[in-house]
Parts: sequence; C-alpha cells; structure tokens
Amino acid sequence: MGEAKNKARETVEEEPLSPCSRLFNSPDFNCAIIVTMGSRVKGDTPAIIHGLEHTLVNHPRFSSILEMNNGKKGKPRWVRTKVKVEEHVIVPDIDPDIENPDQYLEDYISKLTTIPMDLSKPLWEMHLLGLKTLNAESFAILKIHHSLGDGMSLMSLLLACTRKTSDPQALPTVAVQKKRFGPSCNSGFFNKIWWLFVGLWFILRLLFNTFVDILMFAFTIFFLRDTETPLLAKPGSELNPKRFIHRIISFDDVKLVKNAMKMTVNDVLLGVTQAGLSRYLSRRYDQEATPKSKESMRKIRLRSAIMINLRPNTGIEALADMMAKKSKCRWGNLFGYILLPFSVGLEADPLEYVRQAKATIDRKKNSLEAVFSMAFFKLILKVLGLKASVFLVRKVIHSTTLTFSNVVGPKEEITFHGHPLNYISPCVFGHPHALTLHFQSYANKVIISVTADPTVIPDPHKMCDDLVESLKIIKSAVLERGLYEIDV
Repeated sequence: MGEAKNKARETVEEEPLSPCSRLFNSPDFNCAIIVTMGSRVKGDTPAIIHGLEHTLVNHPRFSSILEMNNGKKGKPRWVRTKVKVEEHVIVPDIDPDIENPDQYLEDYISKLTTIPMDLSKPLWEMHLLGLKTLNAESFAILKIHHSLGDGMSLMSLLLACTRKTSDPQALPTVAVQKKRFGPSCNSGFFNKIWWLFVGLWFILRLLFNTFVDILMFAFTIFFLRDTETPLLAKPGSELNPKRFIHRIISFDDVKLVKNAMKMTVNDVLLGVTQAGLSRYLSRRYDQEATPKSKESMRKIRLRSAIMINLRPNTGIEALADMMAKKSKCRWGNLFGYILLPFSVGLEADPLEYVRQAKATIDRKKNSLEAVFSMAFFKLILKVLGLKASVFLVRKVIHSTTLTFSNVVGPKEEITFHGHPLNYISPCVFGHPHALTLHFQSYANKVIISVTADPTVIPDPHKMCDDLVESLKIIKSAVLERGLYEIDV
C-alpha cells in the first residue's frame, strides 16, 4: 500500500521532458518567449500576484523545476515544487518623470534577452512596469522558457487567466475556423462519385507536394541556403541582444482585404509581409522600381522556417478548469517545421502580393511536411542523440531568413487580473534568426511584433513602418477597384 502511494506521488511530482522540450533546453537552442501586455490602468502588483497564485502557478509546468540529470536513469525531468509567486514577480523602480518611456520599455525588454533564466525555480517570471507610454498606462511583461510549451498552448493558457472586460466572469472567446470536406449525408449518388474523384485528386496532390517538400527539406539540410540579403542572420546572431518593436493596425482593414480578395486572414498577413519586406529590401538596396530591379529582387531566395503545432490545441475552458481545480489536461511541445518561401519584388499591382501569398499557403496546406519534419527530428534524437538533432534543427533555421507566425487572439477586449488590456504583443528569441515577425489579433486590432538583431537589422522601426504602409497601400487598391465587401 505504502509502495503504491509512493509510486503515485512520484508520478505526480516528476514528468520526463518531451523531445521538443529537450531541444529547447539545449545550450545551442535556448529559446524563450516574451509577452508584453499593455494595460489601460495603473498597475496593481498585489492584485496580479493574488491572481497568479490562483491561476498560472496551478499549472504543472509553472510549478515545476527542471532537473537535467537527477531524474530516472539520469534523464531530464520536470519536478513539482512549491512556488513563491513573489520570487517570480519583478517590479523595477522607474523614474515617473522619465523623458522617453517608449524607449525605456524597448531597452528594458531588450535587456531581458541577455539575462538567462534561473534553473533553480520554475522557468517563468513577470515584470510589472509602472510606465505610461502612448499606448498604455502600465505593463506586465511575461518571460517564459519555450520548453514549458509551444506558442499556441502558452497563449491559450495566458488567455485562460483573463476574463472579458465586458463580463468579468466570462472567459474570452477565440475564433475557430470550421472546415468541411466531402459531400453531405443526403447528397446524390453522382455527387458522391464526384467527391470520390476529388478525394483521389487531393490524395495525389498531397503525396506529390509532400515528396517535393521533403526533397527541399533535405536540400536545405545539406546545401541549400537563402540568398545573402540584409535580413540573413550572421553566425552567433542568436546570442546577440534583440530589439522588440511593435505596431498596432486595424483588424477591420485586414478583414476588408480578406473579404474583397476571398482569402483568409493568414493569406492577407503573409501578403502584407511580402510587400513590407520588398519595400524594406528595396530601400536597403537603394533600388528603383524599374524592370531590371524587379527582376533582380525576384531572384532572391527568402524563406521562413515556421513552427507548426501538431498537438490538438487545449481549449481555454479546459485550461481554466484545470487551473481552478488543479486537475490535468493535455500539454507539451509537439511541433514540426515547414519551409515557407516568400515572394519579394517591386510589384506594380499591390494586390499581387496577397495573390502570391494565397497560392503559397494553399500549396502548403496540401502537404505533410510538418509531420515528416517532426518524425525525422524525433528519429534523429532517438538514434543519434540530442546534439545531432539540435545540429540539424539549427542547420535548417540558419539556412533560412526569418521566423513568421500568426496567432489568433480573443474577439473582445480582456482583463488580466483586474487590468483591462489595450494590446498583447508576444515574441520569441534564442533561435538563430536575425528577424522574427509575429502577428497577434486582439479584439479589433492586429499587433505586428518585430524581433530583430540590431547588428543585422539596425532599423527595425522602419521595417514596422513598411509593414503598416503596405497594408494601407493594399487596402487602397481594394477600395479603388470597388472590390470592397461588408463583413457581416
């Protein structure tokens, strides 16, 4: 009886690291996530500490320390521990008459990228800044080690700690895209035959696209590298301090283009990114929009290594229930990579950027590249060990130019432990890219976050401005051609 009780206690207190978590904890791939939350009101430190005690620290990952060699058979494990929230909450002294609060915030977050996390306690911390800027009255900056979970899971967990501003008891709602493929139950015989042929064609396309993507993945590991541009990282770029810049754009503008072009939000944001990068590179190259310059820009190979979450995302309700009842739910890092090519060039028609983006994304949707890459890296980890797996992941990322992501946020404004939020801006650092672009939707806004290595990209503010201006140009083109449709 006593032995069974000890065994049960052991399973609760210890849990092995997943292969992906081991990857993120390796010295050569030490990644962390920073989430900046701008509040509409002045910060209340006791209220936030009290809120964290009843939410975040009830999650097993946020109340466990990392034991690298003391687990079973010497393998790394998560070990539960008692958390003192006060040790994780940092409140710096800030001069209330500071001359440039926006620059102070930028410098403060940049400094966080140079400070390693304390392995003697759970791998997260929250910085509370009583700093008034153009966009907020105060800030909560959450720093989380990436081994605690993938970006989608961590964002869902953060949202589970919030409530609707309009209804303090209600969890926020997040848009879920529903897809249906195939005929309905009561469709006719010939219709079903038609769908059978469509299904066969889909499978053939899936196999062909997957084969091509696997081939390109192998080429990238062995020799294929992106064109040397002003955006490509230099060796050791992951060790440099990063600059974090953000801009806020209208989600309604993005939806306007989406509806007019009959696309998805992802398509539009990728198109805006391609347009913005084209403007930025054109200025860095000091090129004019001539046929010769257009052709030279189009020869650039510029790709993003995108992390795709392969685990079904745990719902906000399940996470909130888990933290309230201290129960269990699905969690962990399970992801694969896809290599997404970007089309850069000086287009005469700004809508061409979003058309190209849609074609690229539609092509990638019909591929099992992410599943293959996940299985491949897990096999390498099992057969050749962690060092070999980290080497290959770094090789793929270092052969590409940037990290790109887009995360769906709450449909309405939310409150974080009594603090109504004006915006949420997540970003990641520690991987060998000099540029990371992240789009985060929040109510009627989209927050563009740029993470840049200033030794490679000395003017990240201009890049943000290029992205904002690109959306304006694309929107203007839609309106000029009368393509606008009202989103109902």
